Amino acid sequence: MTDTDKGATGVLKSRFGTIRGVLFDIDDTLVDLEYAMTTALREVSEHLLPGLDQPGWERFGRIFTHETTHYYDRYLAGELTFNDQRLLRGRAALGHFGVELADGEEAHQWLSAYGRVQPGYVKAFEDVAPLLDALDAAGVPYGAVSNNVHDYQRAKLDGAGLDRIKRLVGTDTVGVAKPEPAIYLEGVRLLGTVPADTLYVGDNRLLDAEGSTTAGLLGVWLNRVGEPREDFKGPMISSLEQIYA
Repeated sequence: MTDTDKGATGVLKSRFGTIRGVLFDIDDTLVDLEYAMTTALREVSEHLLPGLDQPGWERFGRIFTHETTHYYDRYLAGELTFNDQRLLRGRAALGHFGVELADGEEAHQWLSAYGRVQPGYVKAFEDVAPLLDALDAAGVPYGAVSNNVHDYQRAKLDGAGLDRIKRLVGTDTVGVAKPEPAIYLEGVRLLGTVPADTLYVGDNRLLDAEGSTTAGLLGVWLNRVGEPREDFKGPMISSLEQIYA
């Protein structure tokens, strides 16, 4: 099997109709990155915040994972390095509790420790393997399209036991990030399908569901945590099992 299986003939009957290919977001779609991040953050920061209670750690994690994503956006825009954005997010979370992460050795040690331990906590969600099994059985090609660089995400997938996801598009693959259409369409090209027959599933309503739909794919919002639907009118699921249930 090649990376560009043109003329793929497998089909899967789903609640969204007949599909011939599936593309996934990775972080918090295939792997529980939020758990990995918050667990690693606590491990490498406990010496800086002795005595912090559980609600405090939850607040700490929330700041890092949800309230400082503008730094990650600046990384995607080329304004910051990956480590720069990670350090700025860590400083913001620590600063909320009155701790200043000093430049130099202290910052280097914190950043290095986090980068070392976090991958060990990255695990696939339980609903991933059954869906991939169903796609394999049906002969439906699948892959991943991510807003991070290819090699970093390749290592993440492999470390989470998802090495069978062979087709992977990163931001460095085509030089753009979601929601630019080109990044989704490169994934479609690798599958050998056409956009209208290709499902794109991700946890981010804007970047995944709406962005892929604009590119001509069938975008589905994987809303694992029950965010308010508000004015979203597209397909929404709370588990990957609902694709073929």
